[in-house]
Amino acid sequence: MAFVELEKRGPVAWVTINRPDRMNALGREVNQGLRQAWLDFEADPELRVAVLTGAGDRAFCAGADLKEAAARGGEGGMGGGQPAGSSPGPSVSMTTKPVIAAINGYCLAGGLELADACDLRIASENAEFGCPEVKWNLLHGYGAIRMAHSIPHAYAMQLLMTGEFIDAPEALKFGLVSKVVPQSQLVAKAQSMAEIIASRAPLAIRATKQLFYASLNMPLNQALTYYSPVTRLNSLSSDTKEGPLAFSEKRTPQFQGR
Repeated sequence: MAFVELEKRGPVAWVTINRPDRMNALGREVNQGLRQAWLDFEADPELRVAVLTGAGDRAFCAGADLKEAAARGGEGGMGGGQPAGSSPGPSVSMTTKPVIAAINGYCLAGGLELADACDLRIASENAEFGCPEVKWNLLHGYGAIRMAHSIPHAYAMQLLMTGEFIDAPEALKFGLVSKVVPQSQLVAKAQSMAEIIASRAPLAIRATKQLFYASLNMPLNQALTYYSPVTRLNSLSSDTKEGPLAFSEKRTPQFQGR
């Protein structure tokens, strides 16, 4: 059985952590499967958006498999040569395309880091979020760095320092997620959002993602300088001609991604 599955639904790739009996915990095989899924997604020109989720109704991902980590003497719990407590989140950044996290149930520790590495996050009403690493002398390291950029300071420190869980409405208030929906609607809502993004100009989507993340680490004047060559390159594409032409002809644009 594959611990990570990739299913194509039109232009949308559904990447599912398939380990529901272990709350979709992250171990060596899961981590390797996620890295391969992102490589496959990036390489497939027909796929424009990915949705990441967890199998079953109990958890999106409960974090590192600490039993596996303990069996390895505290090393390699996350797999792929990473020490226990490290995160597979950076592997999401292997793709230049958008990734949506569809969060159902527990989203904890490395699972929260994984979700936070996605570009958009939708949660079901039964979702719970937390960073319990401090209970076990582990670090929410990658996630702490991400949170410093993604949610207000006081909220981030509350999660990181207490190790307590918050529910979906509070996560929405914190800005951890952009939308909360009934559990029965999570899959449909994630697919709908993915299809909307997939219908937009793929080059503009990629360039926007590139600019957004690059600017997080730049002062404004440097970010504006970085912006110029990116937008100039995008303006040379045939899709840039197609967009205004379709608008003037009152039709749906047919973007080719070039």
